[in-house]
Amino acid sequence: QSCRRLAGPRASPEPGSGGLPKGLPEGVEYIPTRKKGKNPMKPVGVAWYSLYARTRLGYLFYQRQVKKARERYPHGHSVPQLCCFSGVKILPIPVLSNNYSYLVIDTGSGRAAVIDPSDPLAVQAAIEEEGVMLEAILCTHKHWDHSGGNAALRQRHSSCKVYGSALDAIPELTNPLADREKVSVGCLTFEALATPGHTVGHMVYVLDGGPFGSPPCLFSGDLLFLAGCGELFEGSPETMLTSLDVAVGLGEDTLLWPGHEYALECLTFASLLELDNSALEQKLRWATQQRQEKRSTCPSTLGEEQTYNPFLRTHRPELQAALGLRQGGGEHPDAFRARVLKEVRRRKDLYKAT
Repeated sequence: QSCRRLAGPRASPEPGSGGLPKGLPEGVEYIPTRKKGKNPMKPVGVAWYSLYARTRLGYLFYQRQVKKARERYPHGHSVPQLCCFSGVKILPIPVLSNNYSYLVIDTGSGRAAVIDPSDPLAVQAAIEEEGVMLEAILCTHKHWDHSGGNAALRQRHSSCKVYGSALDAIPELTNPLADREKVSVGCLTFEALATPGHTVGHMVYVLDGGPFGSPPCLFSGDLLFLAGCGELFEGSPETMLTSLDVAVGLGEDTLLWPGHEYALECLTFASLLELDNSALEQKLRWATQQRQEKRSTCPSTLGEEQTYNPFLRTHRPELQAALGLRQGGGEHPDAFRARVLKEVRRRKDLYKAT
């Protein structure tokens, strides 16, 4: 693996929609406009999420996000790292105030795919600078901060296809994907994995690194972040636990490319749960330095994440003890882990809202 820092921020800053199941699960978080909700589980949070995900109001809010982010971060919110392997290039594009889109290039053919193009101008600028042909948009889920650029990019690249789950109302979707279905772009092969929880149709994409002598690359959207996981807008703790287990099953050397720059917040929260975790302390010090310099914290590895990410440590006695939880008599281990995950998510939602 060869990674180098870009000389400067790559893209302009920036920034889901569709049918919403009845009865949102416990743990739904308020999506703020200017002020954070005092309690993310209040009914106003459910109402706002419904408006954001089901109506044109969500798109208008997204447009406002894009406009403000372009003004605030004219060169992107972070300095990303360009990662190159033999035959493939992965270019993180910082968009909105904390999102990442990813341009993945088959360097042999000049064909490319983009994951979650939040801001079409930032993505188009990267496409033009790299001189590549956009063949595919891989959308992890319907939320506007991940799918808002689909229409503009398709208009500009008429042969480009939009992939994603049919269970999410993804804008401009042309090629619905089933679990474990594969997408080829030049010599690149991505496998789509169904990972519901954040939304009912959330998917992640795994780039097969074998042909390039690289580890697998997981583009996780809002399933998994560095030291964190997505909010349970449309799923239960049991559903999210199953989805996280799917990710962990990819192997410890898998590179994690998340949909947001949440590392510092998530690591700080995690440090409040596990006070004697040396791996966590070390990662927090590193992330603090990175963010002071406005540098990206991506990628991580799934092996690393299992040493400090509380959402991947629901099986660890030290975390269970820190939460004051004990497995009940006759309680299935996975049911207990889901209960641990629910409590971690509850505390994280309250932490974020304060």
